[in-house]
Amino acid sequence: MLLLFKLRFKIEKSIIPFLVTIVYMGTFFACNKQAKVTEKVDVNVQTKTIINIVTNNMDFQIQDSIEAGWNTFKYDNRSEETHFFLIDKYPEGKTIEDMEKEVGPVFEKGMDLINEGKQQEGFDAFNELPKWFYEVVFVGGSGLLSPKQSSITTLQLVPGNYIIECYVKMPNGKFHSSMGMVKSLVVTKKVNKNSAPIESVKIKLSSSNGIILQDSIKSGRQVFMIEFEDQKVYENFVGHDINLVMISDHSDLNQLEAWMNWADPKGLVTPAPEGFTFLGGVNDLPAGSKGYFEVDLLPGNYAFISEVPSAREKNLLMTFTIAE
Repeated sequence: MLLLFKLRFKIEKSIIPFLVTIVYMGTFFACNKQAKVTEKVDVNVQTKTIINIVTNNMDFQIQDSIEAGWNTFKYDNRSEETHFFLIDKYPEGKTIEDMEKEVGPVFEKGMDLINEGKQQEGFDAFNELPKWFYEVVFVGGSGLLSPKQSSITTLQLVPGNYIIECYVKMPNGKFHSSMGMVKSLVVTKKVNKNSAPIESVKIKLSSSNGIILQDSIKSGRQVFMIEFEDQKVYENFVGHDINLVMISDHSDLNQLEAWMNWADPKGLVTPAPEGFTFLGGVNDLPAGSKGYFEVDLLPGNYAFISEVPSAREKNLLMTFTIAE
């Protein structure tokens, strides 16, 4: 799985991985609380070590370092807001101090313009970011998670410095990262003995074919393997991911689709549209990589959706039903 870390988005200077920049402001408010030491849980026969992440409000409680290799994250969203976690790998030698010096002024300028409704001018402002910032890589995380829900996501990580962030927005449009949802994480050179989970459902994800389900989905405990055949930067400056949503009766899929685009003024603003319960998934990964997530499924109506504009047109919105 070396491709997971060797392959990066090839982004022209005019297309900035904008959302990573939101971690800057969060560094002034980040919570340094520690989660419990990793616990041993029989998630499946292959992977047994769980890394706990807890959100009580606008925070990530997680240990400061973990071992390299396959890591399974249990994310417990105890707050009243919808969240996710995205893991960003930083270039070697770059730190929060570098971001404060070189990214802060650009970030503030761009945010001010976007908040004033000058979206294109705000995006253009990020062309002033330093060249090294293009080397920041999204390496996965949990999909969106509704309040009082938990998710289990398994990813392969190599040694390095990372930041965990959430850029869902407050009702006033402020990103959660600026409210404290950002946390440094070190992956050590020591490699754990974990293996990838054994999947029960395989899904392929690509910009050309969208979401391709390769197995039937049944009720009960399921382990989804998501294979990222490719990756690209979409109109909202992020790549495709996959989020699992349970849909109640009379819910409007058009509302869900519009809400998933952060670049829309109302997109990713909490509270999420009524009638949708987010159950996790796998956040952005580079082309050629795989991520896993586990969930207990009840009979009902569901959807897989990516955090991209017009997901249905891109075949990145798929509904399915689990019968009684």
